[in-house]
Amino acid sequence: MQSDYAKQGKTAAIVAYITIIGTIIAFFMNQENKNQFASFHIRQGLGINISFYLLGALASIFDSWGVSSAFYIFIFVLWIFGLITALKEEQKPVPLLGPYFQEWFGFIK
Repeated sequence: MQSDYAKQGKTAAIVAYITIIGTIIAFFMNQENKNQFASFHIRQGLGINISFYLLGALASIFDSWGVSSAFYIFIFVLWIFGLITALKEEQKPVPLLGPYFQEWFGFIK
């Protein structure tokens, strides 16, 4: 576990994983008192949500339950991983895409 600093941003970090609306709400929650822990998880949550829509559009082209199932399982694993790390007050990027999310959404401070 981290310091009280992580605890201060924990609520925004958890909310960031609750759909794209939650990510937007968490972004505005973090605007007044910038918290790096919350910002980290907001970037991760935004990346997972955008990946959901982009990969979902790509998976729909194949019109196959196997491809669709693999896509939903992949996104679900990323979402659970991110949510658990936020609950445990850790800053671990989600597997495979997490470091890219931190780089691509670095404007979220």
